[in-house]
Amino acid sequence: MAKQSAGLCGLDLMLDPAALATAAEPPADAPAVIVLAGDCPFVSRHLLHQLRDIFCPSEEDRSWAWREFSGDEQADPRDVLDEAATAPMFATATRVAVVRRADSFVSSTRDLLERIANRPRGNRGLVILEVKSFPATTRLAKAVGRHGLQIDVSVPARFNLSGWLRKWAKHSHQADLSAAAASRLLERLGNDLGQVDQAVGSLAAACPATDRRVIAPEAVDALGGTGNQRTAWEMLNAAAAGQTAEAVTLLGSLLDAGESPVGLSAQAASVFRRYATTARLLAGPDRPAGIEAALREAGVAAWPKALAEAERALRHLGSRRCRELPGWLAELDRSLKAESSRGLRARLALERFFCMMAGPPPAATSRPRPPGAPR
Repeated sequence: MAKQSAGLCGLDLMLDPAALATAAEPPADAPAVIVLAGDCPFVSRHLLHQLRDIFCPSEEDRSWAWREFSGDEQADPRDVLDEAATAPMFATATRVAVVRRADSFVSSTRDLLERIANRPRGNRGLVILEVKSFPATTRLAKAVGRHGLQIDVSVPARFNLSGWLRKWAKHSHQADLSAAAASRLLERLGNDLGQVDQAVGSLAAACPATDRRVIAPEAVDALGGTGNQRTAWEMLNAAAAGQTAEAVTLLGSLLDAGESPVGLSAQAASVFRRYATTARLLAGPDRPAGIEAALREAGVAAWPKALAEAERALRHLGSRRCRELPGWLAELDRSLKAESSRGLRARLALERFFCMMAGPPPAATSRPRPPGAPR
């Protein structure tokens, strides 16, 4: 039984335990090695819980049938492989040896793992490896692709994370999450799905005790997030509104609290690229009917407070500066990854970016201004 060499999508399998069970325990030729490869601990943790339910459904069996090792502690390969090789005599549970953070373990035990992965499991146990990187060109990856199971626990590029989050809220928290609320949560928290899941859980718990729990967009702003998350959004709103002194002060507090300049730059890019897209739409031949429609088309969350904040920023920046934002952001990113990668230089690069948005919008050119476009 050959599996997809590129790996099954862990995010989809989280929503469909039956599909995971079918992939992990087919009628014949059951895999001896399962690999969870990627950089999202939230997805990996949930899939491990689901796999435990599949292979060790009884709580009584888990104490002996499911054993986890830490690759950080240089797990002895003999302990791991002996654990998996032992066949149960009277129980129905499958013995499973899990190696968490197993990249170094895989490197040091590759030959043994290749031999295990190249043959059917039979009535023996299995090995589950949690790794960040699993190159498809290695012999081990090819063996797992032929006989085992690889699951991608990263967030794939171009994945509809907002749509997935709405399904996850229904599946895991029995709550209806609107598209605008999902978009705003991801704007505020990024792809940290652990924090996003906690936020959805808090919002669902705060809903009125009715048969149908609906999370409205306004509830996301009321939740607010952690202190640093609130401060980061306040900083970006201040910078976009031309309140440079306030933005610089908030930047200082975030950097002093240990926030990464590159992370703050990425958060800024997610906001300001939408403003650039809005200006481009309003200047194009098939422009939307006004600023609000353009903001919605550019991906700004569709509820009054978010749209009002974005419209204020757009009117302050003006169409010319909005169109220049992608170039400024690219230069900021290049600088933070080169000569301004740390310390005061990184702070100065971010401050310089904020200063470029200060002051009134540049004088309009002779080019006709589309109706509803920012001056």
